[in-house]
Amino acid sequence: MGGGGARAAYQVGFLRAVAQRFPSLHVPYITGVSAGAINAAHLAAHHGTFIQAVEELSQLWSRLTIESVFRVDMRSLAANVLSWAYQLASGGGPSRVRGFVDTAPLRAFLSDALHTVDGEITGIASNLTRKRLRAVALSTSSYGTGQSVTWVQGENIEEWERPQRRSENTTLTVEHVMASSALPLFFPAVRLGTGWYGDGGIRLTAPLSPAVHLGARRVLAISTRYAPSMEEAQSSAIAGYPPPAQVVGVLMNAVFLDLLDHDALRLDRLNHLLEHVPAEQRLGLRRIKIMVLRPSRDLGRLSSQYEAQLPRTFRFLTRGLGTRETKSPDFLSLVMFQPDYLRSLMEIGEADAEDRVEEIEEFLFDGGE
Repeated sequence: MGGGGARAAYQVGFLRAVAQRFPSLHVPYITGVSAGAINAAHLAAHHGTFIQAVEELSQLWSRLTIESVFRVDMRSLAANVLSWAYQLASGGGPSRVRGFVDTAPLRAFLSDALHTVDGEITGIASNLTRKRLRAVALSTSSYGTGQSVTWVQGENIEEWERPQRRSENTTLTVEHVMASSALPLFFPAVRLGTGWYGDGGIRLTAPLSPAVHLGARRVLAISTRYAPSMEEAQSSAIAGYPPPAQVVGVLMNAVFLDLLDHDALRLDRLNHLLEHVPAEQRLGLRRIKIMVLRPSRDLGRLSSQYEAQLPRTFRFLTRGLGTRETKSPDFLSLVMFQPDYLRSLMEIGEADAEDRVEEIEEFLFDGGE
């Protein structure tokens, strides 16, 4: 499950429809990055059936509010704004800036939702012992080395290493979830061991690789990026000079969402190539079935309909970035943890899954390689 901040509610709606159709579905490998790490951690730790896990996840997102993700009171936001201003005007010195907002409420919310014990997500170990799960992986980005680091909890999982991405076997905690979902600069970085980590989508150039490394033979990837038509893609979302919100939205789409499409295309081409290569000559490579699911509506454009519901002080700051000067405020959609917006995303996800349920069933249960 990929990133997208608040857009990850779409994944929950999609899963809800899949769970209604396949209530006992067994998912041995679960991977998540950014906000998708929250959904992945919950599914991996839940003790019940697939439908029970998804239903509880749906209830969690239904009661999520922006105040339960980060502090939006005037005092907290003003203090952070002043800290940024001082840092920029100081001309150097040790940085005291640790994010535009304080995400302590999210840490408390996740600790309760994931039933952690001293920070550890104990349900994962339990499901591994009961053979209900083989492995779960959450990806982060190291601000110190620039590498993509995927934290894996599973049995007999071999670590992998590439020049800019590697894995590390560990016992997953709420801090790993916080790190994976820490939007750069906006959310503070999280300390894991001796390093500082942020959103896993920043350097994860191959979003499908963790599932492949774990041993998956078919990958169901749920994106939060709408696929526009050619006409829509060429239509400008702004009328004048691009405001900061538009620039940040384009950057975040490129960093967090576009790479999944590129990785899926590479995997699809490799699958076609392997079809023409005898099994004994594939050098250990194997065909991986891939199905990418995405929203039928532009979730960025949809967020503008709920902008007026944001807390006043936070709304004032986002408007200062120009969120009302673009038709598709993608940046706003990442932080739009408004209950009515989240409910709409889940409803869209559920409807999209129902529209493709036969295709999903064929992908999950056919007897192909």
